[in-house]
Amino acid sequence: MKNSLQVFIAGAGPVGLTTALALADAGIRVQVFEAAACITQDLRASTFHPPTLDLLDGYGITPMLLAQGLVCPHWQVRMHPDGEHARFDLSVLSDVTAHPYRLQCEQYKLSHALLARLAAYPDAQVSFDSAVESVSQTADAVTVQLTTPHGRQTVSGAWLVGADGARSVVRKSQGIDFKGETYPETTILVTTDFPFEAHLKGLSNVSYCWQAGAGNFSLLKVPGRWRVSLYPDETRPIEESLKPEAIEASLQAIVAAPAPYHVFEVRPYRVHQRMASHYGVGRVWLAGDAAHLNSPAGGMGMNGGIHDALNLAGKLVRVLRGGPADLLPLYQRQRRPIAMDQILRQADVNRARMRERDPALRMAALRKLQAIASDPAALRAHLLRTSMIDGLHQAASVL
Repeated sequence: MKNSLQVFIAGAGPVGLTTALALADAGIRVQVFEAAACITQDLRASTFHPPTLDLLDGYGITPMLLAQGLVCPHWQVRMHPDGEHARFDLSVLSDVTAHPYRLQCEQYKLSHALLARLAAYPDAQVSFDSAVESVSQTADAVTVQLTTPHGRQTVSGAWLVGADGARSVVRKSQGIDFKGETYPETTILVTTDFPFEAHLKGLSNVSYCWQAGAGNFSLLKVPGRWRVSLYPDETRPIEESLKPEAIEASLQAIVAAPAPYHVFEVRPYRVHQRMASHYGVGRVWLAGDAAHLNSPAGGMGMNGGIHDALNLAGKLVRVLRGGPADLLPLYQRQRRPIAMDQILRQADVNRARMRERDPALRMAALRKLQAIASDPAALRAHLLRTSMIDGLHQAASVL
């Protein structure tokens, strides 16, 4: 055995690294194990909600994100191509958040910022190329088997946080169920530098769009490019929809351009809605996608994982300083119902609304959203919920 540290973390994504920074900042020795060779720069989350920016600000991370991201003071649901929309102005939350806007900034930039901040803590280590293979625990310790470039290793510590994503080895090692469903459709995420804002009047940097006919798409802007979520015909093999000519046709259907679109990246993915039966057992606890998976509609997955991370880290700090061990089950009681009721359910509602095919029902939904957006009290309540502020308040009220 070696490396008898206090807390191990599986996964060096935003959730694992946020957990590590919160622990290190409190003086806790921590080591992160990541199977990949480095932080991956791929197409994942990009939306940061106001309370997430508030929470990360306490660790010096938010200014780093603001310097690399795009502030979005409002978002909208929109009919295409006529442009009628409901716009949600986040400035109404300025009395409850220091960041009354969404920030569009790629997830990997957060990971790099967290890694840079962790470098200032001598008792925080991040080990890449270190895959967790198995986990066991006793009443006093957690033992982790790793595969590294130097061969198999065994390490022992006091606690383990599983932030190792949807296929979590940590979760599986503890026999925790992960039930739910996989939606039938495949989403195709495309990035392009085409200036949609110059062609679609009144477009917000975050826009969810119903397309004439039966389709829908979303446009989310990040610095230098737009992220376009396309929902291809489900009766067509996905291989056909991924062909360059099919991607080009889908983009041309949004805005007809005289020249072909410049496409940087294409990523197909399936959407899952799943929830761990419990968030931990003994000395092993889960956070982020290892604990809950949801549709990306509304940008709640990464944010919810960060909220998990800071809640769990705070309780681990208290336990390691002599607090009662029943603080860890309190983490589950605070975060799991929020994930179920506020994150998964809201994401499912967002997805169902945008996949509505009936024109009359679409218009009814838009009129309802416009009514909310034009009523100050209703708008405030809607934004408190969809920006995840309500969820944090509700979690904090659970004792």
